[in-house]
Amino acid sequence: MVRIDNPVIGFLEEDARRLHHSHDDTLVMSIQIGDYNTHRVLVDNGNSANILYYQAFQQMKIGREWLIPTNAPLIGFGGIRVYPVGAVTLFITVGDYPQQITKDVTFLVVDCSSAYNAILGRPTLNSWEAVTSTYHLMIKFPTKYGVGEVRGDHVAAHKCYIAMLEMDNHLPTMCIKEQ
Repeated sequence: MVRIDNPVIGFLEEDARRLHHSHDDTLVMSIQIGDYNTHRVLVDNGNSANILYYQAFQQMKIGREWLIPTNAPLIGFGGIRVYPVGAVTLFITVGDYPQQITKDVTFLVVDCSSAYNAILGRPTLNSWEAVTSTYHLMIKFPTKYGVGEVRGDHVAAHKCYIAMLEMDNHLPTMCIKEQ
């Protein structure tokens, strides 16, 4: 195989052909986490942590002894604090051979409701030197053998959005009054 040392990463209009435009979907994809093909993974450039939801953690049959204690809270929208159950480091594989990468990723394991199984944040995206495009619903990253890519799942993104809207545990909207 030919090694490509410094590939140029870009998006073309043909990368977006299979999508229904105009859309405002999030970038949701399926990736391999550990030994599991994990669906409903949100790629979030605005997130400062990688999150694995506890239900997905349990389905992966990872023992609690793998969790590293952590007491740093996550601060969400509106200042809501969520305390992780712990942290776990798992390998992730993305892309199609040979344009793929496998790296260890540390997730904060959180026990709360979500339509997603995991969230990939800036620490992972930066370590991959990844470039994301919500317009193209795609992530691209350099590999030893060219540019690897993973496409988002348009249908899964929409289903996750609907599921989040239907969740019962959202806090009520706060009243805003004119002074």
